[in-house]
Amino acid sequence: MHQTNGQSQYFADAPPTIVPLLVKPHFDALTDEQKLYAHHVSRAAFLGTRIVLRQVSPESEAIFDFILSLQNAYHGYWPNLQKAAGITDQALQDFLNYATQFLGNAGNYKGFGDSKFIPRCPPETIDALASAVPKAKEVLEKSKTSVAAFYATTQQPGLMHLGFPDKGHLSTYYPDSPDITQDEIEQISDFMAEKKLLPENTRLKKNRDGNFRLLIASGLAKPPPEGGDAGPETVFDLSGELDGKKLELVYGDHIEELAKIALQIKKAGLCAANDRQKQMMDQYAKSFGSGSLNAFKESQKLWVKDIGPMVETNIGFIETYRDPANVRAEWEGLIAMVNKERTQAFQKLVDAAPGMIPKLPWSRDFEKDTFQAPDFTSLEVMTFNGSGIPAGINIPNYNDIRQEIGFKNVSLGNVLSAKAPNEPIPFIHPRDLDVYQANRDQAFEVQVGIHELLGHGTGKLLQETEQGKYNFDISNPPLNPVTNKPIATYYKPGQTWSSVFGGFSASYEECRAECVAMALSCDFSILEIFGFGDGSVDVDGKSGDVLYTGYLSMARAGIAAVEFWDPRSRKWGQAHMQARFSILKTFLDAGEGFATLDYTRDDLSDLTVGLDRGKILTVGRKAVEAYLQKLHVFKCTADYEAGKKLYEGMTHVDDWWATTVRPEVLRRKTPRKVFVQANTVEKNGKVELKEYEPTCEGMIQSWAERGV
Repeated sequence: MHQTNGQSQYFADAPPTIVPLLVKPHFDALTDEQKLYAHHVSRAAFLGTRIVLRQVSPESEAIFDFILSLQNAYHGYWPNLQKAAGITDQALQDFLNYATQFLGNAGNYKGFGDSKFIPRCPPETIDALASAVPKAKEVLEKSKTSVAAFYATTQQPGLMHLGFPDKGHLSTYYPDSPDITQDEIEQISDFMAEKKLLPENTRLKKNRDGNFRLLIASGLAKPPPEGGDAGPETVFDLSGELDGKKLELVYGDHIEELAKIALQIKKAGLCAANDRQKQMMDQYAKSFGSGSLNAFKESQKLWVKDIGPMVETNIGFIETYRDPANVRAEWEGLIAMVNKERTQAFQKLVDAAPGMIPKLPWSRDFEKDTFQAPDFTSLEVMTFNGSGIPAGINIPNYNDIRQEIGFKNVSLGNVLSAKAPNEPIPFIHPRDLDVYQANRDQAFEVQVGIHELLGHGTGKLLQETEQGKYNFDISNPPLNPVTNKPIATYYKPGQTWSSVFGGFSASYEECRAECVAMALSCDFSILEIFGFGDGSVDVDGKSGDVLYTGYLSMARAGIAAVEFWDPRSRKWGQAHMQARFSILKTFLDAGEGFATLDYTRDDLSDLTVGLDRGKILTVGRKAVEAYLQKLHVFKCTADYEAGKKLYEGMTHVDDWWATTVRPEVLRRKTPRKVFVQANTVEKNGKVELKEYEPTCEGMIQSWAERGV
């Protein structure tokens, strides 16, 4: 293994945890037309792979091509390549492990954690492999990617983490712009909001002369004849602190990929199950072709209204977690089949939601006027292309669509159930291990269901919707339950949740949704919906086991979370884990012996989390609801200052966590799963599904055969 001081925490997993995303029985149950529809949207999703790679790092696309060049040169028979390159068995395995993690994360930064990972083999191994395959060597030379790009940036350690360039980190959402500042990014975001120009499919570049270029993802190099979303203009004069500078709109970012994607989407439209799906595909094609996010929003409105399809899809620039400013979105695509049996349980949760929402710790003033019952389905994923696969999704993220039309929740069943054999479970006490292992899947399903539906699905942003018009009574504003005074802040015209709360909004919102799940999972009538108990309080029965395991799981995740906090930059690299750390602190701060960190050794090698099961419904729930109330009210009222102070305080990592707990967490960390996904192949109008072995070789072969 290639050892370099201080770099071991960045080594690729050895071995990676590889699991198959099994879906064949669900795919086989589709009609031929449904299979064609799924196939074309899947192709569109995978054709966006290079977009994701470019959104991760400058070198990711070249490394992707390098890996596939090696695979193709020897038709996947790696021992022959090993012999030609003259490398050891261990060096080959180290490279295969790295390649697998790279493909599973769609780049060389962790999709869950945003830190770079590097090969365990020495640079000489990469050189030897390149020398053995001329095409691989050519890939690196043409892209001006050195072998050093695979490894740690020792001279600039901040570049090992994604983040704002002016803080020393890397972000290719701001390409070739090392001196662009966070302030400039935020000022241009404000300017774009004024022009009603949405940012999700853009990248921002600062020129050497101090002017800016907004790169708009589109399959066309020019705006449409009728003009883009901001009208016919493509050059704007900036004002304020950027007075004298210009912003130029440049169309055609990712032009080749998006032209191909738009074609596949049009083909999918020909196989659509109904007119609504056809219209949705038309709007997708318009968006990806012209760069219009207004068209994309139209596709999302149609998607929300497409209730209960057999093949569920969503595709585009959707989640903003990896942009440090939290406004620009990563390309992703979902294609999945409905699991009717599990969907019935989620539908019962939707039906119960209007009665559950009033149990949350805020008044009707901070909740939507009417609960729009969403489509909530359990899906078996065929394709999910992006930097990682979530367990559940609640979209669209546009608040106006959510409040006026609604949203959809999906639980990804074959992601939830995917497990590696003999997976270790750190930080759970031996006395709790049996109940934890027996109930963790059920507890996670309950958590994801509540998190997506009643977490992300609740809340009303109090707003001046346009000049002089409000969605609340401005003459008699709601009482803030945190201060017991009338609210003093609200969203101004054009402002959104993410534009006001900025870089920490994603993690903050995940924390709010997780707290909703922790609070409402204490309600035994919800546990009954999922098939646990009869709705009566039974802390010591099966439903109590599921509840206890859910709280244990959250506490365990809070300890494991510090892996994703970087001591050099003192920065969190993963939104969900930052949230879970703050919830663990909430448990620990609850007092009355509710939660403890237990250990007898100074090095914490026997560290476990302890929870008093009998106090979950009293001490635990009370503490969670107090925290949740603040998170929710500060969000609803655009109270950035209060929200920032609260969340920074709750996610602060002190010296004990940083220097004592974190090293033990790193020592006991378990590799995150990477999923081997199937491909679809069209032959004479029929579509076949091809699945692959859950091995390094299977992962690489699956990507080579995608032809993207």
